[in-house]
Amino acid sequence: MNFKIFLLILHAIIIFDKHILGMQFKHPELLYALFLLLIPIIIHLFQLRRFKKEAFTNVAILKTVSQQTRKSSQIKKWLTLITRLLLLACIILAFAQPFTANNNSVQTAKDTVIFLDNSFSLQQKGPQGDLLKRAVQDLISEADFDKTLTLVTHNAVFKNTSIKALKKELLQLPYASNPLSYKAALLKSKSLFNATSTQHKQLIFISDFQQMEEPFTAEADSTTQVNLVQLKPANTNNVALDSVFISKNSPSQTELTLTLKNFGVPVENLSIALHNNDKLIAKSAVSFTEKTEVQFTVPSKDVINGTFSIEDTGLQFDNTLYFNINTPSKVSVLSISEGDDQYLSKIYSEDEFKFTSVSANQLDYNLIENQNTIVLNELKDIPANLINSLKSFTDQGGNLIIIPSEQSNINAYNTLLINYNAKFESLIKSEKRITTINYAHPIYKSDVFEKQVKNFQYPKVNQYFNLSQNTGSIALSFEDSKPFLSQFSNVFLFTSPINAEASNFKSWALIVPSFYKMAVSSLQHPKLYYTIGTQNSFDVDVSLHQDDIISIKNEQEQFIPRQHYFNNKVSVITKERTESAGIFNIENKLNTIKNISFNYNRDESNLAYQELSTLKNVTISDSIPSLFDTLKSNTKINELWKWFTIFALAFLIIEMLILKFFK
Repeated sequence: MNFKIFLLILHAIIIFDKHILGMQFKHPELLYALFLLLIPIIIHLFQLRRFKKEAFTNVAILKTVSQQTRKSSQIKKWLTLITRLLLLACIILAFAQPFTANNNSVQTAKDTVIFLDNSFSLQQKGPQGDLLKRAVQDLISEADFDKTLTLVTHNAVFKNTSIKALKKELLQLPYASNPLSYKAALLKSKSLFNATSTQHKQLIFISDFQQMEEPFTAEADSTTQVNLVQLKPANTNNVALDSVFISKNSPSQTELTLTLKNFGVPVENLSIALHNNDKLIAKSAVSFTEKTEVQFTVPSKDVINGTFSIEDTGLQFDNTLYFNINTPSKVSVLSISEGDDQYLSKIYSEDEFKFTSVSANQLDYNLIENQNTIVLNELKDIPANLINSLKSFTDQGGNLIIIPSEQSNINAYNTLLINYNAKFESLIKSEKRITTINYAHPIYKSDVFEKQVKNFQYPKVNQYFNLSQNTGSIALSFEDSKPFLSQFSNVFLFTSPINAEASNFKSWALIVPSFYKMAVSSLQHPKLYYTIGTQNSFDVDVSLHQDDIISIKNEQEQFIPRQHYFNNKVSVITKERTESAGIFNIENKLNTIKNISFNYNRDESNLAYQELSTLKNVTISDSIPSLFDTLKSNTKINELWKWFTIFALAFLIIEMLILKFFK
């Protein structure tokens, strides 16, 4: 019976694996040494001791003494055996180095990606300073300094590195001028996890979670633990210089209207300064609640490299607004006419245009390449040489306006029009009214109408050409929806003559903005300013030599934009090339041609924040230290080998006491 009891005890000890009692072991293979516990058990069970017979007179007394002695001896041996077994077991367990941890400690995140929001809204001050700077300090002090991780921002990626290696970059981390959406930031972060790794993935997303068009959401993902840290500012008050535009223009003065927006408590006596380069040229003060406009006047003939500025304790990026007023380049317009073009000379006035009028039979073809816009004004015939020259002209980016004649050579016109996927049919002599304005068309989309007009005096034509092919964009159409004015890329085509006998279109007020916009679109002057992060295009009226390029630069940065060279201009496209707001020079080699301004997007000026408590599939912390405290407690390991060493010593002492004092 005793043997069976010991076998059960031994079996329980042998199956004591690395998870018994919630313990785990650094060296579980040493647990096989528990088989050594068989040795004292075997010695105890199979120790055979023979007693010698001695003659003695009083046998009854001796039997009683012998039974009592044997019982005491058996108890002492049992206690000694148990203490020795426990002593050896504790020694073996101590060498196996047991520890305890949370249930998920084995799966503790090894592949870590940290997204750090460095958008301009993080300029706002929190309880301990600027939100971004405080977040950087907390990361440096709280994160495992040497642990391998990946850190990503809106405009940078630091893959498989450590906080120790990134310390310098973090302390110099700039604000992102073109932040990602939450969805894009989340996808970017998740794409940086090691795709082949079986380790648990942990994403730490640090942001103020400012309200955006698409709020932050996280889809359920069993492979990735998403931890959010919401950085909260001390206040949400902010005043922003929102925009500026030219409200009035005269030969002597230009009126600028500056728009300001306030997010928070009402503003009293906010000072606004206007500088031209470094010279203060105007100053004003304003009090308002939500939105206001302030007017400033500047000389019309001056080149203005302007800067509006305010002093506001909120965000700093929207306290400055840069703009430029350059000497306007005149648009070159050539009218090739066989009809009356006096109305064109009035529309294309000398202050904005270089207008030239020639008859078809006196045309100097060398004039064509120096023009921005050419008007074919009711030509009866179009010579083949002129067709070829016009095709080359439009290929080089010039605008062509075609007004047919009642006596047009349809074949000649179609030879030209076929290049633009258009074709005239025969002339129809029938009265039609022009009833529809396409307000979404580029020449009417802005600066023409304050509101859409539906009840107006309809102009009419007495004759018109049908188009058998019409792949263009219709700007003006007849009552039957057929086009009167269509645009084919940079070609504008009228389907009717507009002389007084054929139409009363000349007497309609819309003729002026129509011809004006068709011409000025051939040379897109730089705007007052452009917004960083959006695609911007403009023309620079300059003639470059072969292999010459233009560059855009200021004291902080320089870049070469995407550009397309034509005969007398360079079309420039910029997108996501500038990182900082300011006034830039457009240069050809070392010669400054024009100036251009870039400003930061104002979307982040409104300091409204998303409520995260309703989000699912995430854990939320209100600070970086609290997050890392939680992560460290979740992965805390309690080493137990010292306790087992103490237990071994205790059992050794107990055994010694049993051997010495137990009778």
